[in-house]
Amino acid sequence: MRNFLARRLRVAAGVLLGFLSGIVELAMTLVSGLWLLATLGRSADASRGEPRILAAARWWSELQRRRMALCYGTGTAERTAPLTGMPALSYVATRWTVGMLGGVVLLAAVVGAGYASLLVWGWFLAADLDDWALTVAPSAFAGLFLLFLCIQGVHAVALMDEQLARHFLSPSDRQSMERRIGELAKSRAGVVEAVHDERRRIERDLHDGVQQRLVALGMLLGRARRVPDPDKAAELLRQAHEESQQALKELRDVAWRVYPAALDEGGLAAALESVAERAAIPVRLACALRDTPPPTAQAVAYFVAAEAVTNAVKHSGADHVTVRADLTDTLLRLRVEDDGRGGADPSGSGLLGLTRRVAALDGTLTVASPAGGPTVITAELPCV
Repeated sequence: MRNFLARRLRVAAGVLLGFLSGIVELAMTLVSGLWLLATLGRSADASRGEPRILAAARWWSELQRRRMALCYGTGTAERTAPLTGMPALSYVATRWTVGMLGGVVLLAAVVGAGYASLLVWGWFLAADLDDWALTVAPSAFAGLFLLFLCIQGVHAVALMDEQLARHFLSPSDRQSMERRIGELAKSRAGVVEAVHDERRRIERDLHDGVQQRLVALGMLLGRARRVPDPDKAAELLRQAHEESQQALKELRDVAWRVYPAALDEGGLAAALESVAERAAIPVRLACALRDTPPPTAQAVAYFVAAEAVTNAVKHSGADHVTVRADLTDTLLRLRVEDDGRGGADPSGSGLLGLTRRVAALDGTLTVASPAGGPTVITAELPCV
């Protein structure tokens, strides 16, 4: 109940501020009309910059968006394209009518509240009960009804205010399309770069690990063939067998880092369990997956968890890591937290590669790692 009343009071305060803004906007509309008449037929001079009236309208529109975001709790303050002068001027020239309407509704609410208060102190105005029932009570109940209508009207004015801002201040279809094309081009370039980084890491793992093991294995077998002493040859064969086991283990590790078979066989939960089993420090898992996410989202979530746990083991000095995964109807959310020293760099090669992977699915990756810890990496992946 308290939150409901606080919400209503914030909306009413927003409408009141909108009414006061409407007075300023009416004056700005008159000034802008005179400016348009004065500049009618003149060619624009780009060297002189943006006219002051357009700059003022743009600044005022930004101020109104902040007012609505603060009082109405809406996302009208968010914008993905820069606001230009003429849409802002059109918004100012139109919004003053909504502001004035809000003022009328608030004034009617005050009148209704005044008449409704007769239910409390109207007894002192009436000579007797019949007089109260015939004169005071109808006015009080009419005021109460007017107050109820005005409360709903305040909410309606707030909705009109929001819709007007979205109509004039939201990006056009062309701007939205250009922004989307830019995001796709950027994410595609990021994916290509991430694939190249992954290939370089695989090549480095194969060259520095498996390849060296195989070279050592070949040398041991060659020596075993040339040694005439059977005991020495047996010892070399034993070493060669150990090298083959190590090479096989490292090859499995490389294959696991490329793509774990557990992801296809048991899903994301099983793949995260394999990450926990292979980690050198304790990893606590909490998976709330009521449904199966898309395969691409599962793969990206797995790589985020694997890289985050690996970084925690190598660089953070953490004692334990917590991995949480939950799935809603439209979003797969993965959170990896360690109790290490913090200071992780989001622009590092590992985290930057994860950011590109996540962005390729229109997801977001956030890294919070203050000095002293903890480090929290959160990935949100759309599953529509």
